[in-house]
Amino acid sequence: MKKTLPALISHIAVILALIIVMGVLGIIAAGIAADGNEKFTGELERNVTLHILENDTAKEQGYLKELLDAFNSEYAEYGITAVDANMDQYNDLEKNGPFGYGPDVLYQANDAIMKYVDGKHILPLPVEKLECAESIGEKAWDAYRATAGGESYTFGVPVNIQQPLLYYRQDLLPENWETEWDENDNGVPDMIENWSALYRFSKQIREESGGTKYGYMKSLNDGYFASGYFFSYGGYVFGGEDGKDTRDVGFSKNDGYKGGKIIRQLATVMNLECTEDTITRNSYSRMAQGTYFATMTTPDVYTMFIKEMVLAGYSEKYALENLKTVDVPALPVSGDLEDESQGFKDMTVMGGVNGYAISSYTKAPNASLAFVNFATSYKMINRRCELLGISPARSDIAEELGGLNRVINDNLARGTIYVMPSVRALAQVWTPLQTYCAKLATDALSGTGLYVTDEAIKQGVANVDKQIYDAIHTLGG
Repeated sequence: MKKTLPALISHIAVILALIIVMGVLGIIAAGIAADGNEKFTGELERNVTLHILENDTAKEQGYLKELLDAFNSEYAEYGITAVDANMDQYNDLEKNGPFGYGPDVLYQANDAIMKYVDGKHILPLPVEKLECAESIGEKAWDAYRATAGGESYTFGVPVNIQQPLLYYRQDLLPENWETEWDENDNGVPDMIENWSALYRFSKQIREESGGTKYGYMKSLNDGYFASGYFFSYGGYVFGGEDGKDTRDVGFSKNDGYKGGKIIRQLATVMNLECTEDTITRNSYSRMAQGTYFATMTTPDVYTMFIKEMVLAGYSEKYALENLKTVDVPALPVSGDLEDESQGFKDMTVMGGVNGYAISSYTKAPNASLAFVNFATSYKMINRRCELLGISPARSDIAEELGGLNRVINDNLARGTIYVMPSVRALAQVWTPLQTYCAKLATDALSGTGLYVTDEAIKQGVANVDKQIYDAIHTLGG
């Protein structure tokens, strides 16, 4: 068939467009490499001061000071000094870096760090030169990888795998748990093994105490923790092979709506504080006082609970013996906490990988890389585990520590930790999701009856997906 002139022109235009796009990608890739790897010559800058941004827990527990002192002693002969950046742990490098106010090295979650790849605010790193390179699994490295022009670059160094854990007071277990709360006779209390039993136990505590004490308590409007209920039944944040296709928002996909049912049921054994942030703020002290039996949060705040128990009058030894952490309980396959007939399934939780990155605005990239190498060394990560209770991304240390550390590494490898997508659009997820979860909890406690049926819950979750999509693509989020 003969091609008309307009058709030929159209084909030529398409080809030219592809050539231009490929050329631009090549330029981007070359630019990233030029801005990054060429700066890492291996020759340390002399007589420089590095500003290190760490999280508040590392400061409060004394780890940052210990890290800085150890590094400064090691590199004193080069005149390299690392100091606390004295900035908010959520400091925005994109806003402050270009004006010289940002840190040289920053420690944040993967989603926070990777948003800086756009605009070249952080440097791609020669991670193969680091001592920790072979000790960190691929799934952890993947959280810090981005591709441009067909080339893969790594922009951060994993330190800490984050996933929710169940915290509970062992001394608040009922005396008869071995006979009444161990249905499978495996020596593990049912209420820390599956959500259905924890729900029943929480209901019992609330009723017997007249609402002065509770079993499981958590701010259900916290999207980071609540999202796991949706993931466990086939929901997801974004689609695509890499989980970054923002045109496909999926909390409602497959049987994701069942996560909404779980949240609504859990609210019935709590109080209205679960609809906002009160429980999250007060969980340390109320666990210490025995008002709550259990809550869910991340491994890195373990020491905060211990401190509160000591303040409540317990010895540190007693606190350490009785505050326990375990992997999150299993969920009923049915999606109904009162229906255990189909058995249980592992819960998939939202997680992340905290790590170090280096600012593109640093005047000492080689010294900064030396700091990252030192901070992620066996010695310092091991010490970080001791002081902060983190779950290390280094598999060698996780294996040696065993227990939950090994479990969390395994969870990441097998996919029951859903790593937060490292895309800027993730910021648009939280408000619609959290608002809906709060509505579900309020509905359950106030008896308004808006989300009683499966269909109503399905429509509610579908609306969350639409709001997220609109915020990203329609409203220019």
